[in-house]
Amino acid sequence: MVKDILRTYRGFFVLLGLCFVTFFFSPLLGRKVFTVALQNILFMLSVVPPVFILVGLFDVWIPREMVVKRLGEASGMVGIGIALALGAFAAGPLYAAFPVAEVLLRKGVSLRNIWVFLGAWSTMKIPMLLFEIQNLGPVFAASRYFMSFLGVLAIAFLLNCFLSLEEKNRIYPPFEAP
Repeated sequence: MVKDILRTYRGFFVLLGLCFVTFFFSPLLGRKVFTVALQNILFMLSVVPPVFILVGLFDVWIPREMVVKRLGEASGMVGIGIALALGAFAAGPLYAAFPVAEVLLRKGVSLRNIWVFLGAWSTMKIPMLLFEIQNLGPVFAASRYFMSFLGVLAIAFLLNCFLSLEEKNRIYPPFEAP
């Protein structure tokens, strides 16, 4: 059991050891490293539980058939639009998108729409667009947003084209409904 814990969390323990080494050689820097690490952990603890609660509610309340109809393989441009909107209007850091993407996969969303959703979440958030308009100007914001839109669609299309059926079939099984 202890070996499993050490194997599973070895990266964490290596980083923790490096923090202690830093603290040993430079106490001021080490203290700062521990402070930043603690702040990040507390921030994650404030974001992740609400995301899991919302994901759980989505999983229970939204029927699979409705999701497949609107975001499944046959959803076409409507599915892409919904995936774009879900990602663009989402709030929170990118690591919060992955539990949502997992539930969407379990609900029958196509891989193409998952990639669109993740791309939109990471690059096309509406609050970021508003910030850019205010601070960098509307021309820059519009051009960056348009290029992000094209990039998200291109990446999703290319991934969908270049992944073989065998590779796609390796992705789906862990997320299929029991």
